[in-house]
Amino acid sequence: MKRLINLTPSRGGRWLLGLLPFLVVAMVYLSLSNARLAENPNDRLLPAPATMANTFYTMASEENQRTGQIVLWADTFASLERLLIGVAISALIGLSVGLINGGLPLIRAKFSPLVTVISLIPPMAILPILFIAFGTGEAAKIALIVIGVTPFLIRDLQGHALRLPDEQLIKAQTLGGNSWQVLTRVLLPQLTPRLLNATRLALGTAWLFLIAAEAIAAQEGLGYRIFLVRRYLSMDVILPYVAWITLLAFLLDQLLARTSRIAFPWYHAEEGDKP
Repeated sequence: MKRLINLTPSRGGRWLLGLLPFLVVAMVYLSLSNARLAENPNDRLLPAPATMANTFYTMASEENQRTGQIVLWADTFASLERLLIGVAISALIGLSVGLINGGLPLIRAKFSPLVTVISLIPPMAILPILFIAFGTGEAAKIALIVIGVTPFLIRDLQGHALRLPDEQLIKAQTLGGNSWQVLTRVLLPQLTPRLLNATRLALGTAWLFLIAAEAIAAQEGLGYRIFLVRRYLSMDVILPYVAWITLLAFLLDQLLARTSRIAFPWYHAEEGDKP
């Protein structure tokens, strides 16, 4: 008799088991929505799927009379631009500081406590300071993402660098490598795939800070639109936008995962990733 811990589903089975929770959630929503709409056809809390689909199609295909833009795509491009710039800056700083902190003990002794303290500061608490310092434009929103994500990346990469076998550093120095060569030829190649994985984990946090910043001060963006229509209880807009954000986050996550597997297959072999 096989133990439960040893039972592994097939590839098709994993897909079916993965879809099962979504089907359950959809069935629960449909039952609750039908019940509320049966009592009150004008109920706005749980709109019918057809209503949400029609609203989503309208926002994705018709121009706004005031701005002349298609609302969904204008919001999406604005949010993605802020998110990608913020995450890219965070990744660059995180890799640079994490590499130096992880490889140079003297630098680590000076800056590691500072990074730890910064990582403990709630980024949302300093959002008013960012608006005062940078104004309500794009810089403040991008800065919030950078401040919220960068310390996590630094600490993750620094920790990974410290966990690398000492034998690698010793061998590199025995072969005549100086400090710069050890950092760039031994540590950097092994931290780069880890950076992609850490960035995947940080994407959810980056989205959180982006939506929060857009909700407070923005003229377009996914977060701005959600908080704009909430006062009208427009759940036929809010729920599709939440689903759209989730889809975008999933696609970005899968893009990073695919890039990592193609560029660094040796890393995933060592980690024991399964297809």
